[in-house]
Amino acid sequence: MNIQFKKGVLEMCVLLMLEQRDSYGYDIANELSRTISISDGTVYPILRRLKQDGYVSSYLAESPGGAPRKYYAITQQGVELATALKEEWQTFCTQVNTFVEQGGKKQDVQT
Repeated sequence: MNIQFKKGVLEMCVLLMLEQRDSYGYDIANELSRTISISDGTVYPILRRLKQDGYVSSYLAESPGGAPRKYYAITQQGVELATALKEEWQTFCTQVNTFVEQGGKKQDVQT
């Protein structure tokens, strides 16, 4: 998959995962990589940025197999952003799919 496609949606995917449950960076990367081809290191800059912007918070929790893990939790501001990004993504996909199905023919596409 084109890297530019991925960059635009990974933030939304991370937020949507955190809406389901708190998680740590490696677990998020592992879960995402089951569906989207990404490297482990891709997720950490996203998490740092989301935390800096107030969309997620973090806390340390004991790990059964070693050092404590840094878990991330979505904030209310993050829930609102996730909802907005999901709506934008669905609208965008509908528009692109319409364009693709039309074979690139000129159409009046709602924005």
